[in-house]
Amino acid sequence: MREVIHARGHEHVAATHRSTFEVTTDDWLTPAGDCIVGVEADRAPADFDDNFVAACRDPDASVTLTLSTGGRSESVVARGHPDLTFESGRSAVVRTSTYVDDRTVAVGADAAATDLARDLVDCLATGAALTLTLTVE
Repeated sequence: MREVIHARGHEHVAATHRSTFEVTTDDWLTPAGDCIVGVEADRAPADFDDNFVAACRDPDASVTLTLSTGGRSESVVARGHPDLTFESGRSAVVRTSTYVDDRTVAVGADAAATDLARDLVDCLATGAALTLTLTVE
């Protein structure tokens, strides 16, 4: 099962956060938002299909998050968690930790914003289109 979010980069995308990365429906980003890699997302976790959400609540679920922009693509592998709610209508957050809130879509990720390829981040900093594909198995 998969869900797709379309967003865009922003001049303030720095992707330096050490434990998360985030895509938000907000249309702005301040330099303090060091985990945010995309703005103006067309969807948020609250929009995801119920079957996708149920699959992500399995602690043994493997969630692959693929970020694609400007001909570049990078995948991050994370896990599901039984406490995921997918209630946020604003943003989707991927965490390296096991912390869960209404924005969390996956935990135990093998990469955070700071680990993303710098050429991908540089492309996003120009405002390029971003596609985030979430696949759960």
